[in-house]
Amino acid sequence: MLSGLNLSADANLLVGASTADDAAVYKLSDQQALISTVDFFTPMLDDPFAFGQVAAANALSDVYAMGGQPLLALNLVVFPSKLPLSILEEILRGGAEKIEEAGARLAGGHSIADESPIYGLAVNGLVNPQKMWTNSGARPGDVLVLTKPLGSGIICTAIKADKASPEAIEAVTDTMSRLNKEAAEAAAGLKVNSCTDITGFGLLGHATEVAVASGVTLEINSKSVPLLNKVLDYSAEGLSPGGAHRNSKYYHENISLASTVTDVLKKVLFDPQTSGGLLFSMPPRDARLLVEANLGQEIGRVLPRQSRAVQVT
Repeated sequence: MLSGLNLSADANLLVGASTADDAAVYKLSDQQALISTVDFFTPMLDDPFAFGQVAAANALSDVYAMGGQPLLALNLVVFPSKLPLSILEEILRGGAEKIEEAGARLAGGHSIADESPIYGLAVNGLVNPQKMWTNSGARPGDVLVLTKPLGSGIICTAIKADKASPEAIEAVTDTMSRLNKEAAEAAAGLKVNSCTDITGFGLLGHATEVAVASGVTLEINSKSVPLLNKVLDYSAEGLSPGGAHRNSKYYHENISLASTVTDVLKKVLFDPQTSGGLLFSMPPRDARLLVEANLGQEIGRVLPRQSRAVQVT
């Protein structure tokens, strides 16, 4: 769709649409650049306060994925007039708490009335352009570190089908509402060659984007990928969102899957995540320090470009 638009070149636009990165970055000075991003969702949880927290954490994550600090947020709201405003109040309260936790400021927003509720944020942040992270810097020899377990899309599908256990609901809510702030701040003191956050394209989709943008191949050890409890069970029951199938269909030509990777696990690896973790590409020593701090798990390595962008073993 974007290929038909006239996206004028600008030397100060450090990150635009060309590399499918997490946010746009515009250089303000040699020491400062503006990060700009937007994201919003229909509810994936029944609790409106938790939904607000998750939607806000997801939008804020794009700034952390670029190595920046969130600065300013604006609410984006679609809300049906048939629902009580107390529900919207709880959604906004959940979002506001996450914005405050991130150290940013909520400065207003925009709302319209329509049939289905939607909530999210437009977020601006700041980063030193010399220290900015992108999805295009992964280097052969790097280690891949993932900071959150996979499976939120599948478990949210189980919730909608009324088949998720209370423990699974609690775990996925805690995971999705957790900011990527702590991991990003810890990694800021280490060497990061590439970073992206795992959201709608799933682990393998976002890994493909990193590999293509960086001109390398990412080798992922499927046995090392952290998973939410019960997600394999729900996947085996067919409780997989349509986005997982679409991700698989779109990215499969760039991905090599070992015969040992089951269809059940494949669905998890393509599962669209809400407020997923950060995927770092780092030198081995730095990756080890992040893992030892219990802020991530090693899931693979970066190779020189092979026939496929991603290899799953």
